[in-house]
Amino acid sequence: MDSHVEILFIGAEGKMEMDKVPAAGYKIIGLPVIGLQRKLFAKKNFALPFKLWKSLRQAAKSISSFKPDAVVGVGGYASAPTLWSAQNKSIPTLIQEQNSYAGLTNKFLGRRAKKICVAYENMDRFFPKSKIIFTGNPVRQDLADVSKLRQEAFEYFELDPKLRTVLLLGGSLGARTMNLSVLHHIQQISQYDNIQLIWQIGELYAKEITEKMKAYDCKNVKVMNFIKRMDYAFAAADLVISRAGAGTISELCVVQKPCILVPSPNVTEDHQTFNAMALVNKQAAILIPDSEAVDNLIPIALKVAEDEKKLKELSHSIGQLAITNAADTIAKEVLALAK
Repeated sequence: MDSHVEILFIGAEGKMEMDKVPAAGYKIIGLPVIGLQRKLFAKKNFALPFKLWKSLRQAAKSISSFKPDAVVGVGGYASAPTLWSAQNKSIPTLIQEQNSYAGLTNKFLGRRAKKICVAYENMDRFFPKSKIIFTGNPVRQDLADVSKLRQEAFEYFELDPKLRTVLLLGGSLGARTMNLSVLHHIQQISQYDNIQLIWQIGELYAKEITEKMKAYDCKNVKVMNFIKRMDYAFAAADLVISRAGAGTISELCVVQKPCILVPSPNVTEDHQTFNAMALVNKQAAILIPDSEAVDNLIPIALKVAEDEKKLKELSHSIGQLAITNAADTIAKEVLALAK
């Protein structure tokens, strides 16, 4: 990193960035901003105007004090008041739109942003074409060549390298539908002697699922609350089942893993479905709607896992979409904007 660059992060109180950023050695300021709840009369919605007003004041104060040469928004709750305050002070702003379908906030802020870095094609549906730069989404550098870690990965998870491996990710907290999908077909999974499953159940469901699994003898299922070594998880996997968040999809492209995507229905403007469809339209992924997952996800996954030709086709197609230098490209655009 340029030694002459000073960075201040602004995040949302109670969100993971408030722990992750200081752990990485950077200062962060928390705003009380919250998102609009889907239920119109939810209690949190009544506090929204006050918290937004307070966040705008705090963001403006932080910008006046820090005096940045450029401000970057990556789509979190804190991006709106921060970029709005910067734009009102005529400070150049850059938006990093991670998804294939831009939300209302980024579309609104994009009108006055100087540059908009995107990861999907046809984003001129949402932003002025002259401002768009196709950069891709940043991914963890340890995923650049996970194929070299395959043997280590099997040892780490205590798995059989001779078996086809399915990796199911529901996020760090878990995904209820995906967990129910496995439980609904757990006996079917246990009957496969050529397939093994790494199942990240999430911290929220750890107690419930651990208790339920006591009733089954599934030697080919590795249940984990949380996976610390995602490089090993991807290295071991022959097929990945996951939600369709922008970051996860970018990682899947880099590691070139065949995948089945189950878009979360609990996101704004159903953007995960749009993310998934961007891959499906290029024959680079399989999509199963959340509403159909309990019945269909595992049977389809088991069938695909045994189809070597299909796995190779999906791997090749998703690998064509990989962008490994997104972080450097975006950083250069931010520095150019600051100068």
